[in-house]
Amino acid sequence: MTLIVNDGTPEMRGLLEKGRKRLRTVGIVLLLLGILAVAFPFATTIAFKTVIGWLFIIGAVGHFYGAWNADTPTRRWIDVVQGVLFALVGGWLAFFPLTGIVTLTVLLAIAFILQGLLELVMAFRLSQFPGWKWMLFSGGIAVLAGILIFAELPSSATWAIGLLLGINLLSSGFSYLMVSMAMGKVSIR
Repeated sequence: MTLIVNDGTPEMRGLLEKGRKRLRTVGIVLLLLGILAVAFPFATTIAFKTVIGWLFIIGAVGHFYGAWNADTPTRRWIDVVQGVLFALVGGWLAFFPLTGIVTLTVLLAIAFILQGLLELVMAFRLSQFPGWKWMLFSGGIAVLAGILIFAELPSSATWAIGLLLGINLLSSGFSYLMVSMAMGKVSIR
């Protein structure tokens, strides 16, 4: 089936091809990351947790910088408190890799469910394009992954983050590739 778009301007053709290439590239990257995450779920769990820790540490530096440049004592005090909290949480996540995995597993489950719901909405927004059902499928997988994480807590915390993150990356990567291939079937006149 070919979808025909009645705007044959060179700009429209260029936008469609550019979008298609981007979706394909993102799909390939997500597939590769998903394969690595599924192959090494515990290492992925620890890496994911450590990266989040470093992001908090970077946030702490930002708050301390804000405190240094604050124009009022109240603003300075708020930034210092936030910086200390970010530094403590970031240090705990980044430098103690085996602690807090259950908490992060719960947060990941919530993130999967929210991401899945967003992909479901995006699928319905793309419903005029062939291949939109792949995005619908991906959203459903993400929601199910989030539910699965909750169902297996706390015993699943050591493998759930890495494995389910990998499955989610594979699902999203596959859906992006399918949508990009379906976009190749769009004819512009």
